[in-house]
Amino acid sequence: MSVREIETPHGPARAHLRPADDPRGLLVLGHGAGGGVQARDIVAAAGAALAEDFSVVLVEQPYRVAGRKSPAPAAQLDAAWTAVIEAVRADDLPLITGGRSAGARVACRTAAATGAAGVLCLAFPVHPPGKPEKSRLDELDGVSVPALIVQGTSDPFGMPPEASGRTVVKVPGNHSLTGDLDTLRGAVGDWLRLRA
Repeated sequence: MSVREIETPHGPARAHLRPADDPRGLLVLGHGAGGGVQARDIVAAAGAALAEDFSVVLVEQPYRVAGRKSPAPAAQLDAAWTAVIEAVRADDLPLITGGRSAGARVACRTAAATGAAGVLCLAFPVHPPGKPEKSRLDELDGVSVPALIVQGTSDPFGMPPEASGRTVVKVPGNHSLTGDLDTLRGAVGDWLRLRA
C-alpha cells in the first residue's frame, strides 16, 4: 500500500492506494464525518474489493488531513472528492465510488460528475437520529447508476428503502456496521463482481 497527497481546491487530501495485481475495476471509498479510513467496515469492504481484483483507494478528506474533527461544508467535501477522483481514476477500468455514512453521501452527490459506474454506501445516513422529517433520501434517489447500501437493522440514522437499481443489504447492528462483517464482505464482493 502507498499513500499519496493530492491537492484539491480545499487543501491536500490523502489517498491510500491498494492496487490489485490485474485490476478489473477501481473502488474509491471515503470516510464518515468523524472517523477515518481505518473504520472496520471500510477495511472489510476494501478487502472484499481486492479479493475481486478491484484496486482500492481510501480517501481522507482535507479537513481530516489538516487535523480537524468537524467536517467541511458539503460543497467543499464534494469539490475535494471530485479532485481526488480525477487524480486517481484509470480510464480503462470501471469506477465505483462510495464511502461510509457522510462519505456515502458525498459519493452519491458526485456520482454523475465523477462518471461512477456504481455507488457503494456503507451505513447511508437517511436522516439525523430522531429526525426522520429531515430526510436525505434525495441524495440517494439522485444516483442513476447501480447502488449497493449495506445498513444496520438498528441504525438510528434510518433504513433506506429498496428502489430500482438500488440493493439494500441489512446486517445486524447499528451505524457502525460491525455486527456482521462477513455478510458485508460477501455482499460487497458479489455486487462488485457484477460491476467488473
